[in-house]
Amino acid sequence: MTGDYQHKLSQAYSEKNFWNKVQKYALSAGVKVIYAVLLLYYALKEPKTPSWAKGVIFSALGYFISPLDAIPDIVPIAGYTDDLGVLALALVAVGMFIDNNVKSKAREKILEWFPNVAEDEFSEIDAKL
Repeated sequence: MTGDYQHKLSQAYSEKNFWNKVQKYALSAGVKVIYAVLLLYYALKEPKTPSWAKGVIFSALGYFISPLDAIPDIVPIAGYTDDLGVLALALVAVGMFIDNNVKSKAREKILEWFPNVAEDEFSEIDAKL
């Protein structure tokens, strides 16, 4: 990502926009996308996460929130593919700051929204960390 584009994505992030998008699109985005988003969100909230990692997270979450995607989110099945790719790259970059506490918070929230989720839904994302 270029510096200007990353800066614009970081600026797209806000707490209100984040929760609005997550709550509105959780079902259509699916467990894997929302789990990745929540891992990044809870890592962002951790005081020990350094500012460079928070910048990466802001950019990834800004991309998720932004209506300007490579593949529009309204496209059936493929709509969140690009989002998941950006989120996965961010997870790899900041994975050392995603500890069991962060995973626990993300899983707890997922289980509120998707009570019957299978464990393997988490394992694919966890494997990237």
